[in-house]
Amino acid sequence: MNQTTQKTTIPWWLTIILILEIWPMFVGPYLAITNPTFLGGPDASTLVVGSLIYLARNFAVGFAFLIAIYLKNAPMLFILIFIRLFTDLIDGPAFLAFGMAANEMRLISIFVLGYYIPALFAMRYLWKQMTLDS
Repeated sequence: MNQTTQKTTIPWWLTIILILEIWPMFVGPYLAITNPTFLGGPDASTLVVGSLIYLARNFAVGFAFLIAIYLKNAPMLFILIFIRLFTDLIDGPAFLAFGMAANEMRLISIFVLGYYIPALFAMRYLWKQMTLDS
């Protein structure tokens, strides 16, 4: 069967992982717009171009996630989770490198327990779903 039209089942635990993956895509841009210091630094009083790029990137991925969940499309969800994982593997260390984390251990815990490990579980499940019919 064609994987683009095949619908996959989304168990409750995958739904929780997807919520963990999606909510920062909308909360982060909201914080960037309402609080210019979020990405502009402590002296920022207006939005900077980086905030708008951050907003566009996150909204695009967030809406793509919602469409993939609606379509129950395993390959699309797999690719989006991979993209999210890849960007988080850069974002987490970037927060540490530029001193944007108030508490380094909390940041590392959030990224590892909230994003990296759940993403790997979700990708493993979706990969099995995609190769099940092969």
